[in-house]
Amino acid sequence: MHIPTIRHKHLLIAGLAATLAWSAQAVEIVFKPVAPDVYAYVGDTEGRTFENEAINANIGLVVTPAGALLIDSGASFQGAKQIAEAAKKVTAQPIRWIINTGGQDHRWLGNGYFKAQGAEIMAHADAEADMKARGPEHLKANAPVLKEKMDGTELVLPTRWLKDANTKLELGGTNIEVVHRKGGHTPGDSMVWLPQSGVVFTGDVVYVDRILGLHPVSKTKTWVESFEALEALNPKVVVPGHGPLSNRAELVAYGEMLRGFRARVAELKQQGKSLDQIIAAKPTAKYDAIWAGQFISPELLIGFIYKTL
Repeated sequence: MHIPTIRHKHLLIAGLAATLAWSAQAVEIVFKPVAPDVYAYVGDTEGRTFENEAINANIGLVVTPAGALLIDSGASFQGAKQIAEAAKKVTAQPIRWIINTGGQDHRWLGNGYFKAQGAEIMAHADAEADMKARGPEHLKANAPVLKEKMDGTELVLPTRWLKDANTKLELGGTNIEVVHRKGGHTPGDSMVWLPQSGVVFTGDVVYVDRILGLHPVSKTKTWVESFEALEALNPKVVVPGHGPLSNRAELVAYGEMLRGFRARVAELKQQGKSLDQIIAAKPTAKYDAIWAGQFISPELLIGFIYKTL
């Protein structure tokens, strides 16, 4: 019989402590029903942390008789494993398909786990260059935040690139439409529309309660165009990229804000006013209390719109 030495006991205790600490700090991923066979996990709305696994975004799950579709794969290999375990609590169907709705880390860095399970991974072709360019940056930025939770995470691109503005799919007898209008937050931003249930997963086309973050790859014109394509769907349930589930009334308010921001800045620029003069005029004041100031200041937003008109 092998008798553990003091050193072995210390190692066992240390390992157990680490496991318990990991469990205590891990985010609890719970998929909740939003329509028959359609589920959503509403992620943390704060920044990326060790505790939330950098899954500070919403994730979708659509169950069909032939398998499940996952909408976005999380920010790491380990996080993807947790997503898969959470899915098992609501369905016995394996995750056979993944749609990455954009090039942000929490949309696709979990791809490696699901590819190893044999899933087909899809995204719009406009996301490819963005994923390749910013993927290494995401890995570098998340490493000190997630630490050992980044173990196994690699840049695994989709296996199927969608090229049309509207791509209709039939997965397990369920109609799926991927809607893309050249992005907004990122070039590959896509929405996943479920016409049979009236549910739309907007990806980063819509946040709730705040304006989207802005990057060098963001474009306000196509952002508005993406939103207008969303409006045309007339969805019953809106699962935004971040924040709680939304409805038609909140969607109208979001659209007013998005169009209003851009139109007012454009009007002042056409009048020949400088950026400093436009900022001083506070053209977004009507919306600032609700939409600005959390992750992006009105001044930064105005400057970005001004430069991209």
